[in-house]
Amino acid sequence: MKPAFAGQTDKGLIRAVNQDAYHIDDAGRFFIVADGMGGHAAGQDASRIAKDAICHYLDLGYNCDDQPATLLKKAFLGANKAIMEDQLVHPENADMGTTAVAILLQPGSDGDIRQVWCANLGDSRIYRFRDGTLEQVTEDDTWVAQAIKAGVLPAEEAREHPWRHVLSQCLGREDMGELEIRGLDVLPGDQFLLCSDGLSEELTDDRIAAELAASKDCDEATTRLIEIAKAEGGRDNITVVLVKF
Repeated sequence: MKPAFAGQTDKGLIRAVNQDAYHIDDAGRFFIVADGMGGHAAGQDASRIAKDAICHYLDLGYNCDDQPATLLKKAFLGANKAIMEDQLVHPENADMGTTAVAILLQPGSDGDIRQVWCANLGDSRIYRFRDGTLEQVTEDDTWVAQAIKAGVLPAEEAREHPWRHVLSQCLGREDMGELEIRGLDVLPGDQFLLCSDGLSEELTDDRIAAELAASKDCDEATTRLIEIAKAEGGRDNITVVLVKF
């Protein structure tokens, strides 16, 4: 089972610059989306640094003995360190940070992909679309998500809550917090979607699922999702990476 894949990013209709970044490995081994934050160009720098560092660690360690979860953890810790080192050199960017999501494909002995490993920090997301059902496989590191989990905020209020963008964790902090990593099985027809919140803020899960079901290929799906997010307001940068088996 070999994947097809595509990715696109757009600054949206409101923001002056695009502070998102993404990476698609040419060999289809791993995929990354990051959504930066910080004044001026700081967010743009943070997402780029994180994307480059995660890519470096995953590329370097892919054929080594580390387990996928260990390799992803090393990559995210390395990205966090790289951002903090850049903050020391550029103290005017001391508040910069970024979300990051990544998936790492693990082949079996025959070269076919048997498992996908997902890592997340922040509120960018990874979804799995299987048999017409869209499942969010990462948990948002936000105040709102924690409040829903604790039972103090109804889930139906989350999309409009004024604190929905307040992150509880991100890259670029000494207290980075616990990284969420999970391994998932892969079946023929599965689609894995990585996105920044510029997509998930504008489109409901049902709307995303409908587009993934209707699109003929990854390029069409990523283009359509960004177009629809912009039609719904495009209030943030929008980044979409799709991996389809």
